[in-house]
Amino acid sequence: MAYADDHRETSAASFGQVEDYLALLKPRVMSLVVFTGIVGMLVAPGGIHPVIGFIAILCIAIGAGASGALNMWYDADIDAVMSRTLNRPIPSGRVTRDEALFFGITLSAFSVVVLGLAANWLAAGLLAFTIFFYAVVYTMWLKRSTPQNIVIGGAAGAFPPMIGWAAVTGSVSIDALILFMIIFLWTPPHFWALALYKKGDYQAAGIPMLPNVAGELVTQNQIVIYTVLLTLTAFGPVLTGLVGWFYAVPATLLGVGFSVLAVRLRFSEGKEMKRRARVLFAYSLSYLFVLFVALLADVGLIKWFGVL
Repeated sequence: MAYADDHRETSAASFGQVEDYLALLKPRVMSLVVFTGIVGMLVAPGGIHPVIGFIAILCIAIGAGASGALNMWYDADIDAVMSRTLNRPIPSGRVTRDEALFFGITLSAFSVVVLGLAANWLAAGLLAFTIFFYAVVYTMWLKRSTPQNIVIGGAAGAFPPMIGWAAVTGSVSIDALILFMIIFLWTPPHFWALALYKKGDYQAAGIPMLPNVAGELVTQNQIVIYTVLLTLTAFGPVLTGLVGWFYAVPATLLGVGFSVLAVRLRFSEGKEMKRRARVLFAYSLSYLFVLFVALLADVGLIKWFGVL
């Protein structure tokens, strides 16, 4: 492959455009990170000045994008052999690895320092740890060494609501930890569903995803287990009193839907299994978005309008 032949030429000039550098930030992933960070900020007790709040969210977004750039820098070799990633800026030759590395490090430092100065250093410290965890612990170590890469590495994507909470309160409470755990437990069934129907890609890239190492049946069982744990944990905000029935009802319906799809996936194989894995993957995206919308709506009705 041409990319593999040119892999050593990391310092050569590229022809990257603005959109290529934006692609390094993984905008789809960033949008989910920003959304959960905003929810964490808005449901936290107390308030934050709109300008500081905007800066905090911007820093969370930039930090998430920096993590994505560092991930693409390190994973350029495997991105070049996977169908869903081979058109990314580095394997396609539009941006060099050195440029991606410099871009990611610069954005990382900028986002952490500005968040610390604008909000507080607890939030900045959590952001710095998130970037480090995703770029170093997950990307450089876990991803290529263990089929539990998604389980442990999922912590990186679970920090944004906690960072948003800390930006407002300067502390981390049980409610912030529950928001963290919801995303943490959501990550394995979400990505393992993807891994089931992209098994060939991960095999070609040499990534030890659970379906490739332990088999499809074990993966299907694990998806069911984590889905049940997620559904139960999603009721945490109700038990702590953060939210009420306006959140509890959709949380119940969403959890039932997720569980039904997970069980159906468990009792399928072959092409039908891959089809149901795709359905579950798509549903998981909607699940997290709608759950956090319900959380925000419930807290908003109490916090801002005094109802419920």
